[in-house]
Amino acid sequence: MSRFVHSRLFHFLILFVLLLGLTYYSGSSHSTRKQLQYKVFDTFNRLHPRPPTSDIVIVDIDEPSLDRLGQWPWPRTVMADLVTRLKQMGARSITFDMVFAEEDRTSPVHIAERLPDQDDMRSVRQALAGLPDNDDVLARAIADAGNVVMGFTNSSEGGHYRVPVATKPIRFLPKNNEEAIRNLFVAESYWSPYIAASLDGLSRAAAGNAHFSAAPDVDGIIRQLPLLQSFSGRVDGKAEQGPYPVLGLEALRVAVDPRMFNQIVLRPERENTVFSSEYKLRIAERYDVPVDPHSRFWMHYREIDKNEYLSAYKVFSDEFAEEVGSRIRNKIVFIGTSSIGLKDIRSSPLNLSIPGVEMHVNMVEQILQQRFLQRPAVVAGAEFMAILVVGLLIIVSAPFVNAVLMGVVCLLLILGGFSLSWHAYTEWGLLLDPAYPGLSVTLIFLVSTLLSYIRTEADRRQVRNAFGHYISPDFMRELTENPDKLVLGGETRDLTVMFTDIRNFTSLSERLSPAELIQLMNDFLTPMSDLVMENRGTIDKFMGDAMMAFWNAPLDDPEHARHACLTALHMNEALKPINERLRKEAEDGGRLPLLLQAGIGINSGPASVGNMGSRHRFAYSALGDNVNLASRLEGQTKFYGVDNLIGAATQAQVPDLATLELDLLRVKGKNEPVRIYTLLGDAALVQAAGFQSWKKTHEEMLALYRLQEFSRAEDAVVQCLNLSAGRLQAYYDMFRVRMNDLKTNRPGDDWDGVFVATSK
Repeated sequence: MSRFVHSRLFHFLILFVLLLGLTYYSGSSHSTRKQLQYKVFDTFNRLHPRPPTSDIVIVDIDEPSLDRLGQWPWPRTVMADLVTRLKQMGARSITFDMVFAEEDRTSPVHIAERLPDQDDMRSVRQALAGLPDNDDVLARAIADAGNVVMGFTNSSEGGHYRVPVATKPIRFLPKNNEEAIRNLFVAESYWSPYIAASLDGLSRAAAGNAHFSAAPDVDGIIRQLPLLQSFSGRVDGKAEQGPYPVLGLEALRVAVDPRMFNQIVLRPERENTVFSSEYKLRIAERYDVPVDPHSRFWMHYREIDKNEYLSAYKVFSDEFAEEVGSRIRNKIVFIGTSSIGLKDIRSSPLNLSIPGVEMHVNMVEQILQQRFLQRPAVVAGAEFMAILVVGLLIIVSAPFVNAVLMGVVCLLLILGGFSLSWHAYTEWGLLLDPAYPGLSVTLIFLVSTLLSYIRTEADRRQVRNAFGHYISPDFMRELTENPDKLVLGGETRDLTVMFTDIRNFTSLSERLSPAELIQLMNDFLTPMSDLVMENRGTIDKFMGDAMMAFWNAPLDDPEHARHACLTALHMNEALKPINERLRKEAEDGGRLPLLLQAGIGINSGPASVGNMGSRHRFAYSALGDNVNLASRLEGQTKFYGVDNLIGAATQAQVPDLATLELDLLRVKGKNEPVRIYTLLGDAALVQAAGFQSWKKTHEEMLALYRLQEFSRAEDAVVQCLNLSAGRLQAYYDMFRVRMNDLKTNRPGDDWDGVFVATSK
């Protein structure tokens, strides 16, 4: 089973199932899928907004207007005056982006009703009742203008059971397809028990009535606007009304010719192209708007500058008559509000907070410019096929193509998809989604790469299981990740080399059987090798009771000298459990115990390291003068009576560890003397006051010795023994013997204090 899981066939099956899932999900309407698509389209819109036109003006009920004309709502007589003035200034159509759903409470008749029922007020009430109603004044102004569009919307929080007036019903062409087309559009009807519509008198007087309802996407942004909408719910006994045009359509129709109808047209077969919409909405037989089967229209926004608004109070002021007249003449006028507290706030890809009137302006400008965004069904099919074809190519070719090359190819395909989508957006107005296909290709590539990695790791694991006991884990990792390293050859690099050896091994081996000796060696070498590898070292070889290891190869280790020294400090500690067992066994056998003690030599410096041997059998090892010196230092530990000796190059790299210089030594096979040190402890020992006193006295002893002041040097040795609490006893005893001999056989004036080793 495990072999099948790691097989290529199993990986093919996983990738193929993943590909089928991704292609199926490409046509999903799930919110996550849509949001990914929308983010790309929003980015395109921000990078390439639609250019402006000069055919539309927004008359703004803003804060300055409220300051000058009074708080909202204004009397309907003021609104009537606004309509009349705009008509006189030559507005092509006047559209209210608001609803006048309630009677004007400032009308004379309503004021009369609120007056006290007193005799002195009777004449006032009669006079007020005889005055024209404000709503009637506005209705008359609307009718006289002949180009006013009123708006209505759905309301789920309360409103009026009022059927909106359909001034010019929608016509369907060709007529024999009317029922089929109507059913398609009715499918997007909005259910609501309430409809917030203007007073019937105002609606009937208007040249057009339209809805300004909008259905934002799940993130609140309006990207598609239904140009036609039906309303469901029992209103005046009717179950459904509509379809009604959106506010901008009526504004444009009335501006062209209030007598004309809007039409839904099923595009004739001869007009169909690959990327054309099946349906179009024809406005006043002049403008065609491509829509989907539910009359939805993709918005292509632009930022509307505040300077494009015309403050409403200026329309009433003679001071601004010339400016206002030039801006209003022959323009489509929308009356909206940007005042705080009155705003009808909507969200667009360009801005999360815009007055609702700007949405209608953006829509009408697109129609006037005949610049549309479209996403016909064939586009979704093309995206589906792109995912399927590219995914299959990746799955089939991945086992035979380098992962880096395949990654580059996938990246180029993804970049090409985004480039094509951008070109289609800017040049053709097509909405191609590069994000989901790109994500799908990336996911297939990543899973394919991951599965290949898992399969390769399974092969590498077999190699590690076979050879992991013979070389360090770091080197095994390097070897499995870079098989090219498994060749003859090497390099020169700074290493720290360690040699360890068991003291009195010959005596031990004479008292043990072969089986016991092997067990003892395993007990010794196991903790020693574990310490090396735990501290990032590489074990070179085992030589009977000895071991060679080095640091800073094959992997870089900037602190190689420190790691080697810390390993040495822990090695004799690791021998304590073994020695405890040997002591117990000796006591049980009635003999004196022979305990294990390791001698350690450490040196740092350049060495040749790499795979060495024959073409048929080779090993990763290190050679060089600095390697030999480490071996010589290990051999001298017995002579100096210490657990370890380290070279000067190593000592220089561990200034925070506790070291003492022991001698100037010319080892066998070398002409130049070397300064040798012993490692006594870590940074905690360095900070101890007793150690600092000991080290200072020890250095004075060496200085006196090299100045041939042997008597004073011997006195310093006694002080060192007292300060060291008996540590380095064997070393100091050896030095006193040496100095006694030198006092008897005085060296010549050319004596440099170097001791010459006669053995390895």
